[in-house]
Amino acid sequence: METNNACTMHSHCIEMSMEVHQVVPPPHKSTLQKLKGRLKETFFPDDPLRQFKGQPLKRKLILGAQYVFPILQWGPKYNLKLFKSDLVSGLTIASLAIPQGISYAKLASLPPIVGLYSSFVPPLVYAVLGSSKDLAVGPVSIASLVMGSMLHQEVSPTTDPILFLQLAFTSTLFAGLFQALLGILRLGFIIDFLSKAILIGFMAGAAIIVSLQQLKSLLGITHFTNQMGLIPVMTSVFHNIHEWSWQTILMGICFLVLLLLARHVSIRKPKLFWVSAGAPLMCVIISTLLVFAIKAQNHGISVIGKLQEGINPPSWNMLLFHGSHLDLVMKTGLITGILSLTEGIAVGRTFAALKNYKVDGNKEMMAIGFMNVVGSFTSCYVTTGAFSRSAVNNNAGAKTAVSNVVMSVTVMVTLLFLMPLFQYTPNVVLGAIIVTAVIGLIDLPAACNIWKIDKFDFVVMMTAFLGVLFISVQGGLALAVGLSTLKILLQITRPKTVMLGKIPGTDIYRNLDQYKEAVRIPGFLILSIEAPINFANITYLNERTLRWIEEEEDNIKEQLSLRFLVLEMSAVSAVDTSGISLFKELKATLEKKGVELVLVNPLAEVIEKLKKADEANDFIRADNLFLTVGEAVASLSSAMKGQSSTITEGAHTIVSHN
Repeated sequence: METNNACTMHSHCIEMSMEVHQVVPPPHKSTLQKLKGRLKETFFPDDPLRQFKGQPLKRKLILGAQYVFPILQWGPKYNLKLFKSDLVSGLTIASLAIPQGISYAKLASLPPIVGLYSSFVPPLVYAVLGSSKDLAVGPVSIASLVMGSMLHQEVSPTTDPILFLQLAFTSTLFAGLFQALLGILRLGFIIDFLSKAILIGFMAGAAIIVSLQQLKSLLGITHFTNQMGLIPVMTSVFHNIHEWSWQTILMGICFLVLLLLARHVSIRKPKLFWVSAGAPLMCVIISTLLVFAIKAQNHGISVIGKLQEGINPPSWNMLLFHGSHLDLVMKTGLITGILSLTEGIAVGRTFAALKNYKVDGNKEMMAIGFMNVVGSFTSCYVTTGAFSRSAVNNNAGAKTAVSNVVMSVTVMVTLLFLMPLFQYTPNVVLGAIIVTAVIGLIDLPAACNIWKIDKFDFVVMMTAFLGVLFISVQGGLALAVGLSTLKILLQITRPKTVMLGKIPGTDIYRNLDQYKEAVRIPGFLILSIEAPINFANITYLNERTLRWIEEEEDNIKEQLSLRFLVLEMSAVSAVDTSGISLFKELKATLEKKGVELVLVNPLAEVIEKLKKADEANDFIRADNLFLTVGEAVASLSSAMKGQSSTITEGAHTIVSHN
């Protein structure tokens, strides 16, 4: 009696341990509900409208105004204590913005005054629309270089300066429209195609090209190439050795060493950030006084010359929307817009993370976009949040965007009253300022880290780097983006599929290659598909799965042949109609081999589409669907043993009868 009870309890325990959970389809939703949910997750993953839920109309209007104009959110709380911090940081970044504005405008082959114009109006617009407390707005080296080089391909800034200026303003307008449109339509994921590897390689290559371009100023060369490649630049340098000026070289070396030393001091001791921030302006002042005192312009040292006074004149009448240059300005606007947007958002998010506040990427796109649209109407070219200036702004203790306003007012005072002082500023000092600024764009530790982590990303990085050096700035960028896109396509068309085995003593199944202790289950081929299934990869998945089966059949040494193909689908987030056909074709092929197809943990969208496709109710049966691999193996193994026992008992009966 006790023996029978023990057997009964043991059988009950086995039944309990073999309990199988059903795979259930998701709750029914209408097509409109599904479409609405999908669009919301695609374009509004952060759900910006959640703050309006349950609010009265008046409160909704206030929240809406604060969303569009962030200044309305922090402005009412602004006080004198905050202003003191912003005043110091604003004056500090102004000391950096003034020489950089003049230098970067020359880098873009634009009149130096345009660089100061671009440091006056755009910061005011950003202070109203931007959400970052630390972003310091103005011209940046990379966008300046790209704009200058792209426009220079068709128009010379020396022979036709007015047309070149018109194209620059029009390109800025298209850049701003593109940036604002990305933010309004919430398509910011497009800029994510510029991966970290691409940006590191591109920035390093551009930094070298920018530095080499400054050899014209640092060596005093008069005739210099308009091309941006490494070979043309170096060829131009050594073909014009007779134009080298020892006075210019001496002055360039002295101020370059001074600027690099100041940068080194600020890196080693961050509290002395003001040393590198104020060094460019100090160099401009000292060099200007020196040139004026010794009349150096008469001894082979070129100077900026007389600059016009006054704030930004309107430029909407200079915008060109017709003629043969429309394609050029649209392309230039697109590329410079993406580059400046990427830099601005990356810088804003970096400092927001340091200070533990959030920056809305789409709002930043709209702010930077509208800033450039307004800039194109007020004699400005492409601007964004510069890393060097933003770092100085952060270190100087900026609390709000008012630091941009202080900087803008300082630039305005310079435009109105101080422009004659820059007449004797030597070009060699501006070149030294640019070289010092772009050196920080070369990130060797990050490049080494990419080599350690991902070799393909390193190839992408080097493609961007070498492409910029030897082809062109935009050519190197296009090559790197193309290579990254190829990587994505390979990942989509060649999804990872691994064979699973059981960890002894557990009910856990893991990759056999990764976990050496995992063992295969006789009669089962357990595969895990780790990607969505769609038209782009069904051929590969079908061929790869059949190859697994053939290899399994060739290698089987046990008496038990392959009976079940188990597909673990936890990582299959989506499937399309082509993917459904894959399962049908696979099932038909397996039936000819006497193998059953079993699916484990298909997700909501997948099981729903499989159920809809299974019109005959024989494609996906309940006994071929399981929640875990462990339950599938236990249940199917039990069924196999039951069938074997039935066959054995039948054979014994026949033998006994005979």
